[in-house]
Amino acid sequence: MREHPKDKEPRQEMTNQQGHPVTDNQNTRSVGNRGPLVFENYDFLEKISHFDREKIPERIVHARGAGAHGYFESYGEANGEPISKYTRAKVFEKGKKTPVFVRFSTVNHGKHSPETLRDPRGFAVKFYTEDGNWDLVGNNLKIFFIRDPLKFPDFVHSFFPDPVTNIQDPERQLDFISASPEATHMITFLFSPWGIPANYRQMQGSGVHAYRWVNKEGKTVLVKYHWEPVQGIKNLTQDEADKIQGMNFNHATQDLYDAIEDGNYPEWELYVQIMEDHEHPELDFDPLDPTKLWYKDQFPWYKVGKMTLNKNPDNYQSEVEQVAFGTGVLVDGLDFSDDKLLQGRTYSYSDTQRYRVGPNYLQLPINSPIKRVVTNQNGGQMDYRMDYAEEKNPHINYEPSTLNGLKEAQNPGVENTPHVEGNIVREPIERQNNFAQAGETYRRFSDWERDDLITNLSGALSKCRKPIQDKMIEHCTKADEEYGRRLKEALEKMKTEDKMDEAVHDAEELGHPSDPY
Repeated sequence: MREHPKDKEPRQEMTNQQGHPVTDNQNTRSVGNRGPLVFENYDFLEKISHFDREKIPERIVHARGAGAHGYFESYGEANGEPISKYTRAKVFEKGKKTPVFVRFSTVNHGKHSPETLRDPRGFAVKFYTEDGNWDLVGNNLKIFFIRDPLKFPDFVHSFFPDPVTNIQDPERQLDFISASPEATHMITFLFSPWGIPANYRQMQGSGVHAYRWVNKEGKTVLVKYHWEPVQGIKNLTQDEADKIQGMNFNHATQDLYDAIEDGNYPEWELYVQIMEDHEHPELDFDPLDPTKLWYKDQFPWYKVGKMTLNKNPDNYQSEVEQVAFGTGVLVDGLDFSDDKLLQGRTYSYSDTQRYRVGPNYLQLPINSPIKRVVTNQNGGQMDYRMDYAEEKNPHINYEPSTLNGLKEAQNPGVENTPHVEGNIVREPIERQNNFAQAGETYRRFSDWERDDLITNLSGALSKCRKPIQDKMIEHCTKADEEYGRRLKEALEKMKTEDKMDEAVHDAEELGHPSDPY
């Protein structure tokens, strides 16, 4: 066991939360040494009351996570040109170093679930920029299951445990997937080896959605963000994952922590794809559709910076557990696109942090920006700002005012003012094309990745009823004829083998006496 530098420092005396010395942390006050307890047990009552409340509500998704501190250094260029051509965001100025905190996570499983499960992985980065915080909230896979936020609660419910049995059931998952053809592409990735990253250090990240960049003239482009691990990419087959899970279900958290503790700091380079900001009718899909990739041969990747993680958290609860991200946390020069799922997430993420951590979650050190906050928003539970009086006139907590209260900031560039018109409708996007990229992904997989995909997907589907199997075969066939045919053949083979196993079992039951023990 490695020695910690602080092990040599003098030990500090324990206090309670009021700062009172704790002289006996082993025994409660009682009537005689056998009890009963007396009510004058301040240290005990305070300690146990805090313990009863020390777990904040678990995240609805991304409950299991690991995190680390580091920095991002910008290269200041994109496509061989100054990045200022595309965005006025200061975080991308050449040579700029910005502190970051990164949280990696599994998505659909609980806080203490194994890190070897087949599941997307979260990859969320908080940039503490001079203009305030920027959160780049993403996953390891570059696409998502759905494109409309109205479906998000149902999608998550289908991947959660059965509300009656509390057991996760692949039939529930694939029932939803088979009825949501846009998910065919994501499920092709999820059931391939890409569905189980080997660890967090060798995992890709992506912002998934299309965002906008805005330059000083107010001109915009669409962008997608991609993190590529300098350590290389590594995924696990199901057999490899099963072996690791049998030995260590914390393997990814431990791998990240040990690497940083040993000075083996993981690095990722940030790439962006840039697209002109219009509808692109020449494409067979909508570029704002988060179930779709922008292929490199059409939209090249441009390297814009590098992130290094060089410090482990001092306390898991205070930092990894209480860190709060939101897709709407953007700084000047960065903006939303019209992606409906992105806009739905932008409300949901900040809302869930207020429920989970509290209305003043942004005052926590891990969430607060390095730039001083000057706001008329105050009050609520756990409001512990003490610097209101330092403002010019703390008596004026509203705006506008002529009494020397706060004033609006000056806009550093021309505002982006897109023109939008149309009827308010409940309709899906026009260019859905749910299967083409799923088929292209299947064909781009190597032979062993396709084999693993068929094995994993047929294994899950074998537990489903026939209508779900038939629908999934239909969708996969629309994606690629070989994909659907191999899935169908694998399911038929498994049915034959199951019948043979049943026949052997019946024969053994007839031919052998019962176990006397």
